Amino acid sequence: MPRLVTTALALGLTACATQAPPPAPPVVIAPPAPPAAPASPLLPKVPQPPERPVAPPDVTDPALPREQRIAAFVDYTARTYGVEPQRIRDVLAQAEYKQSIIDAITRPAEAVKPWRDYRLIFLTPARIDGGRDFYLANRDALERVSAETGVPAEYIVAIIGVETSYGRITGSFRVIDALYTLAFDHPKRAPFFAGELAQWFALTAQEPQLDVVGIKGSYAGAMGMGQFMPSSYRLWAKDGDGDGRRDLLTHKPDVFASIANYFVIHGWQRGGPVVARADLDASKPEFVPETVDPVHPLATLAERGYRARAGEPVAEGATVVNFDGEGGREYWLGYRNFYVITRYNRSPMYAMAVHQLAQAIRAGVDGTRIGAIPAGTDAGTGQGTRQ
Repeated sequence: MPRLVTTALALGLTACATQAPPPAPPVVIAPPAPPAAPASPLLPKVPQPPERPVAPPDVTDPALPREQRIAAFVDYTARTYGVEPQRIRDVLAQAEYKQSIIDAITRPAEAVKPWRDYRLIFLTPARIDGGRDFYLANRDALERVSAETGVPAEYIVAIIGVETSYGRITGSFRVIDALYTLAFDHPKRAPFFAGELAQWFALTAQEPQLDVVGIKGSYAGAMGMGQFMPSSYRLWAKDGDGDGRRDLLTHKPDVFASIANYFVIHGWQRGGPVVARADLDASKPEFVPETVDPVHPLATLAERGYRARAGEPVAEGATVVNFDGEGGREYWLGYRNFYVITRYNRSPMYAMAVHQLAQAIRAGVDGTRIGAIPAGTDAGTGQGTRQ
């Protein structure tokens, strides 16, 4: 944007020589201003990988004709990722717009349900017991990845449990249809989804065993047991058993290694806590941080009235999460590893569901508790690691 320079013009006003000057106003000495309150100290943010590329405006501007945007997409994808333009055109010719995808993405559960209802989707006896059984059936592979990465096995299992009910529900939409629909018919998030569509072409060129047209996933284009988006698959998927391929659809060694690697890439702290149940001083208003980044020192949060309950884990920095629970308001301190879970899905309710499910799965594996966690209890608030 060009810089606009404004020039101030000084205007001289001259009094008539025969006019007496007005009396001088009385001198008022203002009291000294109080010292400015020091800004609340913030800790460094959790280091993150570079942002995944989004598509440029000539691909995503809804004011442009649709066919023009699609042509620009072909050029962008071919230029950026080296995919043959005709291959892109041939695949897009097989893609279909789905209104059901638009309907689904505009009303996700995180946006419409309070925590007291949202948690009931995932903290059920069937899902907890299913997680225990899945863990025990894959224990060696899970614990090997956990030892290598520092990500507890129960969190890997909980992600799979929340995302796909342990691989049973991986999505019914063709990935190409989901990304095509959202790239060209969902202006609000078109830059992201057009970027993901381009990544889908790049990924399937890199991993030719993946069927660019036939693979199915979620309404957002996420796929496999861990529901990786194309860019996450392409950038952070791991070959967990050295067979030369990265199969996140059904191959468990690759799925486990890739979920753990996703956490590590986004800053997982080996042995670190996840959350702590907190109390809020009744005389203080609720604090709603701008982000879930754990940049607030515990001393600063204590000044705002938030203190971890006795016996709860503590860490250098935290964020605050306020929920509507079944028994009333719930207050939590979210630490670095809580933030990392929100990189998988930005909803704090999602991250809390993963955490509490992981704790319940661990308890089931250890034989200490099997079944649903009662709402409003402190079950599952420990540090979330077991090495």
